[in-house]
Amino acid sequence: MIAQLLPKNGQAPITLTEPITVVGRSAKLCDLVLDHTSISKQHCMLVKTDGLVYIRDLGSTNGTRVNGQRVIRGALLPGDMLSFAGITYKVHMGPDTPKQQQAPGRTVWMPDAPESNTPPKLSDSSQSDVRFLRDSDLLLPD
Repeated sequence: MIAQLLPKNGQAPITLTEPITVVGRSAKLCDLVLDHTSISKQHCMLVKTDGLVYIRDLGSTNGTRVNGQRVIRGALLPGDMLSFAGITYKVHMGPDTPKQQQAPGRTVWMPDAPESNTPPKLSDSSQSDVRFLRDSDLLLPD
């Protein structure tokens, strides 16, 4: 999953590449340095998982806001507005690789599953360990 912070002021997007990113003003203590006086030395922490980005404020003076609401911790969703003091970003999340575009007019073929309720017959020489179950096989006895 790719997670990015898109600045509202039009600057280059910030891609969260590490699982944990510490945001703040101090270059010695933080992974993402925001050089602004309203940002604390260690402002907040962003934790990237498979499908979400979690945020935790680290006791910052001017606070961390998600969609205008001051938060201590929470989960970020795509499209959320994330503010560190007075600096605002839009949260973008998506797949690591873009989906391949299908040529116009082409149909992707996928075979249909058989509609009969009878399981296919296996030849006697087959060594398959697959067993087809009926609905009644899944019910517990009374």
